[in-house]
Amino acid sequence: MTVKRPITTMKHASHSYWVFLSGLAATASTYAQVDDAADVLAGRDSVPVLLATDDAEKDDVLNIDTQQRFDDWKESVKQHTGLDFGFDYAGLGLRADESLGKESAGSGSIRFFGSWALINTEGPNTGSLVFKVENRHAYGSVTPQDFGTEVGYIGLPGSVYTDQQWRGTHVYWQQDFCNGRGVSYVGWLDITDYADVYAMASPWTGFANIAFETGSGTYGAYPDGALGVMVGGFFTDHVYGIASIVDGNGDPTDLFKGFDSFFGDFDTLKIIELGYTSGPKRLFMDNAHITLWHIDEIESANNGYGVSVSFSKAIANAWMPFFRAGWARDGGSLYETAVSTGIGYTTDPGRNLLGVALNWNRPSEDTFGVKLDDQYLVEVFQRWQITEGLQLTPSLQLMQKPALNPDTDSIWVLGLRMRFAL
Repeated sequence: MTVKRPITTMKHASHSYWVFLSGLAATASTYAQVDDAADVLAGRDSVPVLLATDDAEKDDVLNIDTQQRFDDWKESVKQHTGLDFGFDYAGLGLRADESLGKESAGSGSIRFFGSWALINTEGPNTGSLVFKVENRHAYGSVTPQDFGTEVGYIGLPGSVYTDQQWRGTHVYWQQDFCNGRGVSYVGWLDITDYADVYAMASPWTGFANIAFETGSGTYGAYPDGALGVMVGGFFTDHVYGIASIVDGNGDPTDLFKGFDSFFGDFDTLKIIELGYTSGPKRLFMDNAHITLWHIDEIESANNGYGVSVSFSKAIANAWMPFFRAGWARDGGSLYETAVSTGIGYTTDPGRNLLGVALNWNRPSEDTFGVKLDDQYLVEVFQRWQITEGLQLTPSLQLMQKPALNPDTDSIWVLGLRMRFAL
């Protein structure tokens, strides 16, 4: 065990902003450290934010930091080469009180990610190579992503926890421009890094169910590891926009297939987002946006389109209420319509986070071929920062009126998530 040192470098000062995004509270001085679109338009699971949050000092429960020497070495590598990198391991286990099939599910993922600044390393118009490689593996015969089918609920109780094995979530070139007011990505992208994001959308650290993540379950086949382009930036200090086009048939387990499918078939997913925030440095906390999407007919889904809206507001540096909704016409979407509302609360940023959310959804008749009953969902989680690198998050999901299990009024799903980061 080592004694924690105070945050003394500009690196740690700027990264302290991202501790707020995890804990939903921060001081006014923290906001002043973030200056460019590349920082504030990146979602909670994007590589820049992962690196920042994992590297920031945390007020952990046990006050244990066994990673300081490793962190010092990583910082030295970054200073000498421009390469910033990290590792993490996350696992989720779920158990239902009753089920049509299996009553439990589990999966884990080990990830290696980084950002290598190669052009204009001192900014503001930096060019960087960004990457994330993963191995996602099941603990048993059923993964959390597939657990909805087992219990008779249409949805993904653990959206990213699969058994895909090795995959490239993204590899792209990030180029800042206009003195940091704009950012572009070119390469293999994950749209959840930048589209329809808010502070608690991460399935790794926030809500587990897709109903509270990107698109609220109304997005169709949104791929990651998909070849494409994104351009975003701030038009004013309050208004920002994002536009993106990616391969609709993107396959993270076979990245190079993207050359054939993108340039050959050109069946694409297009996204446009326009948002308003009280200031670039508060984008995740005080935010309202509308996101439009369209997808061509692809291998796994028909042509489709939709819209999602989101509003969130930080109150008293402790509360984060939010409202989100989405609508879709085909495109492989789980839901035709979905509405979610909830709140996050923390008494100690960087140590704990309580999330409570409610969702109503209508399964897509276009996708499933029949009209199904509406579903209702409640999810509650409590995240604790146990040590500097270890988080534990027990959770509870209450699925009411599961559409594929009409003989059951409600299903309780208990979850436990662990994440360890270096």
